[in-house]
Amino acid sequence: MPVMRKRKVQGPAGGAGLIRYFDVDEGGPKLDPKLVIGVVIAIIILEILSTIIF
Repeated sequence: MPVMRKRKVQGPAGGAGLIRYFDVDEGGPKLDPKLVIGVVIAIIILEILSTIIF
């Protein structure tokens, strides 16, 4: 009788083809995070002032 070897069954690939390469530039707007936070704070202050004045 031939020696039967156990087959190693492997599942699908971990990423399944959904690998993202972060060193590739995808375009889009480049904004400084400080600028975004500043704009949000300015909008909040304007909203508070508008409720006080009106």
